[in-house]
Amino acid sequence: MAQRVNEVMTPVPVAVSPDTTLVTVSDLMRRHGIGDVLVVHEGRLRGLVTDRDIVVRAVAVQKDVGDTTVGDICSTNMVTVAPEEDADEAVRLMRRHAVRRLPVVDGDRPIGMVSIGDLAVQRDERSALADISAEPPNT
Repeated sequence: MAQRVNEVMTPVPVAVSPDTTLVTVSDLMRRHGIGDVLVVHEGRLRGLVTDRDIVVRAVAVQKDVGDTTVGDICSTNMVTVAPEEDADEAVRLMRRHAVRRLPVVDGDRPIGMVSIGDLAVQRDERSALADISAEPPNT
């Protein structure tokens, strides 16, 4: 029996408003052991910021991370998936769009996040990616 996205996703993803500074969001990532945070305004998904976005779109171009906000650098052209979708559809979307994570949305309201690691665990809990994904984060 195929699993649904809501069975493999991480519920209640970490989310911030667009005016959150990069310093603040970086600290949230560190404390939660994650590499991505949703950008939400009035309960609606507006973007996604990753640790890579912070490095490439801010640090590498010498932006002031204390003054730069996630709204300034986040990705707004996102691929999302609905919670009732088959997990295989999430895999297809990740492959087609070359992304490692998908916000799970109910309409335009975020309810979770599904990552390549979540799907690796779901498909083969003995795979190397599943093992790595199950390890506690480096802090």
